[in-house]
Amino acid sequence: MTEIMETKLEITSWDEKPYREFDDGRKFSRAEVALAGTGDGLTSGSFESLLYYRADGTSEYVSTMELTGTLGGRSGSFVLHGSGSYDGKTARVTTTVVPGSGTGELAGITGTAESVSTHADYPHMPLTIRYELA
Repeated sequence: MTEIMETKLEITSWDEKPYREFDDGRKFSRAEVALAGTGDGLTSGSFESLLYYRADGTSEYVSTMELTGTLGGRSGSFVLHGSGSYDGKTARVTTTVVPGSGTGELAGITGTAESVSTHADYPHMPLTIRYELA
């Protein structure tokens, strides 16, 4: 049975560095982000993203995220991988649990997660996780 967890993770650090920049304002960048839980089961996390920014500041990106904590009364960690976009106002990312990435009591977890956030959410990242535990 699919369970749903809605949470907000606090962005505790965001270290982003461009690695290719163009004269017209486009760039490629890499971000390393640390996350903290807000008391509802997930205790910590981190992700890395590779981003492409258009000259107007909008972007597309891919991310790999590890989350640690408790889901459905079970503790462990798992990894999410997916892609997203930023339209100048809203960042959206859709991810899937990487098969075999669950540890501890979360071994065998499957599912997806989605985050939709605006500047008003910062420093928090809303996250909806849909998952099944083996």
